[in-house]
Amino acid sequence: MTHDHDLVLRPTEAQITAALNPPAGRNGGDLVVETLSGLGATTVFGLPGQHALGMFDALRRSSLTYVGLRVENNAGFAADAYGRMTGEAAPLLLSTGPGALMSLAALQEAAAASAPVLAIGSQIPVAGLGGGRHGYLHELRDQQASFRDIVKSVHTVRTQSQIPSAIAAAWESALTAPHGPVWVEIPQDVLLAETSLPVVTAMDATPEEVVPRPELTAVAAHLLANAERPAIIAGGGVVRSDASGKLRALAERIDAPVVTTFGGKGAFPWEHPLSLQSWLEDRHTTDFLEDADVLLVVGSGLGELSSNYHTFAPRGRVIQIEADAGKLESNHPALGIHADARLALSALLETVEVREDAAAPERVKAVLSKVRDRIAAQDLGLEQRLVASVREALPDTAASFWDMTILAYWAWSAFDARHPNTMHSAQGAGGLGYGFPAALGAAAADPTRPVLAVSGDGGAMYSIAELATAKQYGFDVTWLIVDDGGYGILREYMTDAFGEATGTELARPDFVALAESFGVPASRTTPETLTTDLAKALATPGPSVVVLPALLRMFEPTHL
Repeated sequence: MTHDHDLVLRPTEAQITAALNPPAGRNGGDLVVETLSGLGATTVFGLPGQHALGMFDALRRSSLTYVGLRVENNAGFAADAYGRMTGEAAPLLLSTGPGALMSLAALQEAAAASAPVLAIGSQIPVAGLGGGRHGYLHELRDQQASFRDIVKSVHTVRTQSQIPSAIAAAWESALTAPHGPVWVEIPQDVLLAETSLPVVTAMDATPEEVVPRPELTAVAAHLLANAERPAIIAGGGVVRSDASGKLRALAERIDAPVVTTFGGKGAFPWEHPLSLQSWLEDRHTTDFLEDADVLLVVGSGLGELSSNYHTFAPRGRVIQIEADAGKLESNHPALGIHADARLALSALLETVEVREDAAAPERVKAVLSKVRDRIAAQDLGLEQRLVASVREALPDTAASFWDMTILAYWAWSAFDARHPNTMHSAQGAGGLGYGFPAALGAAAADPTRPVLAVSGDGGAMYSIAELATAKQYGFDVTWLIVDDGGYGILREYMTDAFGEATGTELARPDFVALAESFGVPASRTTPETLTTDLAKALATPGPSVVVLPALLRMFEPTHL
């Protein structure tokens, strides 16, 4: 019999000698960066602040690459994108109080989209903790409380010896399905104090896999194989778990049409005969899914956007595979399978019998034809041309990041993300300012491919300072700014609801001149020249800005 203590690796003589003689000049911040390196991190994002200087000083003694943004929220968006693109936990270094709080909107998006962000913030000195009002700079009564409702887990440090274990536990939490942001906080004096602790070596914080229960997948396989009209909704969990290949194999085995949610873009081939694409805000798609006698929902909670604003009312049996237990059966009764999408789809593929349905592609064609006819009747040629122009200009494997703007709302439904994990937006939490800083994070993750960011003029102003970041690091990001003179979608919503809009019209800068003042090449384009101008910018290394003056409209909703 093997006991747990038999598995403990005995240190070598060299390791013992090194541990007994740690290098001088290290502080608590060194323990932070050593732990991150030991866990496998290579890149960190952040913004320095007075209480966090111990961590930032230690960076220069480490092998970690630091990417510094100009606003903490933007640093959080960049870390979010890095986590989405790599599947690794993205460290985000923040300072106490205002700096930490500035990241909350970004961490909310990371939580909604299951992006693994490891936020490490400083705290006031240990003597000030406990809720008393000591008057320290940046002091909050309970800093953790501001994060607890957003992140997956909170990890507190009060001594230097706790740093490696706390960060390792947070790392494991961030990477346990469903991925998500976590919060670690360390007091200023703990970070600054000299340490005699040994250098942190390699650490293992491999998360436990969320494995499906076999009796549940057996029932699911039976239901799918014997269904008359099965259908599949594929969400962001399919993309996060790298399960798109298994999804396609299952759909083809049982001839089930597949629709991808806005967070699941690219999880299933757009032009596949079984692809219903992503027209979830269309009643024709909703009707089709309601008519399914067995509906498999993989990696989606069927939230507001995925359910045509909660008008979707399935009449058949629902099977829901979801790694987030809080989303399991939260909107519809189902055969709930708490599991990672990849593992659950693997289990289904091992047991489901072949089901043939030659009529399925024709039923898919009929739905897509109805969707096209509905859009065609609304005189929206400009909007459709712009979506097609972006698709034509963007290389198939290049990632795109979309802010909350009308062109992005079109892209959720109409854009062909030709590969998994290439199209991302802020539709999880719905905050402005995501597109450009997220694209910078993606460029840091993979400098070999161009990245596209798409914003409206209102959203662009949230992150205009990051033009300096793009220039400083030479990130290969092209930023398309659609300038319609205000918050376009809110203008449309308010006009429809109240007859006129209030607070939506914006004075804005000359974006071309502004970008050029940062040393970033910029150009003004038109709907007719967008494909050429965007393709040229994407093919030119380094950051660039393309400004498109255009007034766009949304297609009519079907949920009202």
